[in-house]
Amino acid sequence: MVKDKKTKTKKSEKAEKKIKIISKEKKIKKAKEEKVAVKETIKQGSVVESEVKPEKYYEGIGRRKTAIARVRIYSQGGKGMLINDKPYEVYFPVPEAQQTATSTLRKLKYWDVFRAVIKVKGGGYNAQAEAIRLGTARALVKFDSGLRKKLSKAGLLTRDPRMRERKKFGLKRARRAPQWQKR
Repeated sequence: MVKDKKTKTKKSEKAEKKIKIISKEKKIKKAKEEKVAVKETIKQGSVVESEVKPEKYYEGIGRRKTAIARVRIYSQGGKGMLINDKPYEVYFPVPEAQQTATSTLRKLKYWDVFRAVIKVKGGGYNAQAEAIRLGTARALVKFDSGLRKKLSKAGLLTRDPRMRERKKFGLKRARRAPQWQKR
């Protein structure tokens, strides 16, 4: 029951180290070749992408309560308003909200000139409509700074600062006290 011990000589250890080093160098060379191939394909892909020119747009951000609207106005490509990939009539079923959201473009007679693409989140539908109104006004000012005077005179560039009041402890809501009991 004698176990065979394999003894390693210094020469065999050195040979093993050389083999490991050579195999690592080969792996590094392969990795470099793959990186070069990837860079070439990226360059070829970017040439194809650069042929398609993105449309020019003007962006404005509007806020109201907790609603945030990112409005992009395109001068080319039709007319209308898309809100979260839906037409504004579908997104806002209430006519008052539709009128609020489109009021900036309609007042300045730019409804047929621009196409608006809007991403909106947070708040209720009324707050979202007012955020869209402010974002559209800010985008139009970026398009033409001469419109600033008209828009501010109409009150469309003013951010409404009113926010929900926080609930206080000891009360039911922000100001509503618990029901009073005589005994």
